Amino acid sequence: MDANKRQRYEKISMELTRLSGGKENIQGVAHCATRLRIVLKDNDLADLKAMEEVDLAKGVFVAGDQVQIIFGAGLVNDVYEVFAEYNNMKNMSLSDLKTVANKKMNPLQRMIKALSDVFVDIMPGILAAALLTGLSGVLGNFEFVKANDTLFGINRLINISSGAIFGFLPLAVAYSACKRFGGRPILGIVIGCIMLSNSLADAYAAAQGTVEVTTLRIFGLGVELVGFQGGIIVALLMGFVTAKLDLFFEKKVPEVIRLLVSPLLTTLVGALLLFTLIGPAGRGLSSGITNALVWMTQNLGVVGYAVFSGLQQLVVITGLHHIFGAIEAQLLADTGRNFINPLMSVAIIAQGGAVLAYLVLHRKNVKVRELCIPSFISVLFGITEPALFGINLRYRFPIIGGCIGGALGGVIVYLTNLAALGFGTTVVPGIALADPAGNGYMNYILAHMVAIAGGFIMTLVLGKFMDQPAVSGNGTEASAAGASADGRVSADTGFAEGTSAGMASDTPVLDPTEVPQQEVFYGYARGRQIPLEQVKDETFANKVLGDGAAVIPETGKVYAPVDGTVLSIFDTKHAICLASSCGTEILIHIGVDTVNLKGKFFEAHVKDGDAVKKGQLLISFDKVQIEKAGYDTSIPMIFTDLADDRRLEVSASGSMDMDRAAAVVHKTGH
Repeated sequence: MDANKRQRYEKISMELTRLSGGKENIQGVAHCATRLRIVLKDNDLADLKAMEEVDLAKGVFVAGDQVQIIFGAGLVNDVYEVFAEYNNMKNMSLSDLKTVANKKMNPLQRMIKALSDVFVDIMPGILAAALLTGLSGVLGNFEFVKANDTLFGINRLINISSGAIFGFLPLAVAYSACKRFGGRPILGIVIGCIMLSNSLADAYAAAQGTVEVTTLRIFGLGVELVGFQGGIIVALLMGFVTAKLDLFFEKKVPEVIRLLVSPLLTTLVGALLLFTLIGPAGRGLSSGITNALVWMTQNLGVVGYAVFSGLQQLVVITGLHHIFGAIEAQLLADTGRNFINPLMSVAIIAQGGAVLAYLVLHRKNVKVRELCIPSFISVLFGITEPALFGINLRYRFPIIGGCIGGALGGVIVYLTNLAALGFGTTVVPGIALADPAGNGYMNYILAHMVAIAGGFIMTLVLGKFMDQPAVSGNGTEASAAGASADGRVSADTGFAEGTSAGMASDTPVLDPTEVPQQEVFYGYARGRQIPLEQVKDETFANKVLGDGAAVIPETGKVYAPVDGTVLSIFDTKHAICLASSCGTEILIHIGVDTVNLKGKFFEAHVKDGDAVKKGQLLISFDKVQIEKAGYDTSIPMIFTDLADDRRLEVSASGSMDMDRAAAVVHKTGH
């Protein structure tokens, strides 16, 4: 690094330190491919707006508990080196920074984040089940469906499919929780299978007393052989315990017998804990929550109704909401009216209002739209798991707004003496169950309008104070503002600023007047080309870095799509920045979140400053092992800083190879 650049970066470091609240407010610093990431003791002491004006910075965001300043690929390495040295925090890895960020959270925040992480991976299954359940419920109300054998059969299969997914939800939760806390996911699946074994009495049937339960005596304790259907809390606890047992035995068991003995001990000890300690404790916790809510509605009047409908959706998180069916049935048998059904219904629609509010707050985010819209549709049919686990609980403040909206709806239920004449359906289909006495149908609609409006408005209000810009919800290392090596091409050197000024190259950048009318970028990996919008990362999909192409690779090799120069290769070898011979800069990024692998499974075949030819091997990687580790291996190619007189045309989706054009850059002439 020459003296002039170092002096410039030192000035940047001093300014960022001051705007961060001083050295004493900085807890940790690291960097990824394009961003400088800082964890502060108190984010309120930082002037984020002023940081955006710092020399060379392209944007500032708060993601999770990290302040992220976008500098761009290559440049961020140099800025980090000087900034970390200035603050005496060199050699801190991205993993170390996340550890610091997690320590900054209080126990409740860590618990909520962990819960959110567990459900992120299984959201597609929950969404599928919710929408199938809603579809089955609607079709089942039509007489022509019941009368037609084929339609009736199809609807029956839809119902079976949705029921199966929800029926095995504890297994999915145990799997995801075990993976989240560092264990081998297959052992989470094994524990989930034990929880739902058909050798155990069905939990719902046991709760209603319609099945005989066998009791064993183990260490003097009575162990009931009852399954854990709907036991989400138990599944979460068991996923955590299984992961910790797996890590413990993998460390303690001698290597020569580890493959056989370690999983055996993990499963055996986990199963014993499930039936003797964790299972009963989890059931007790869930039942206590449920019984307390029912007691409040029966003894505290309007306050009880409001608290029940405000907190009922938190019971859904435990999986114990199914037990309300037995309580509703008893209410109908005793009184002929069921007040719990409309309370649950307004609680559900209020969470839908919170989803709509979050969608409004992030309406420009494609990924948010893709998640919010189907989640809201499922809410209309009484299914809130996608909304709860995918959005409201994940982002914290929407769940609060939804609970407040539910409480407001509960007040209307109490004041209008609203009740149902049955149970089993809610929200839109649930209107058919409303007691028509005393304008029951109108009161049903009124209560739901109040609830959804309350959830919507309260979430908007809370979002003003609690929301954070969703730049990259999964912490990917891609920048959030069209970043290149530093975003500009130096007019006098021909190289992107932030690269070595004296870099040798056999492929000089052309003078702008010599740029051809079009520049072709060929296939850079064998596989299937897809639109950039289909990459499972919001930064790439939203084209925050810039437009481009993407490929789902068949092999673990990345080639140069054009003649040019290597601007920089990230230390973890998962991303490479190139400049074509015409000066067009691109970023090729292998996989999503693969920075977390810290270079494992990647091998670079070129280095910074190398001249490369079209079709030359740049990076090889072990595609199978990366996918086994749980990472998406899609490879975006991003055009990070096209000039105003350049226009990008991306080729249609289809098979990609080295001789097929992936994209073409046209000179527009203005």
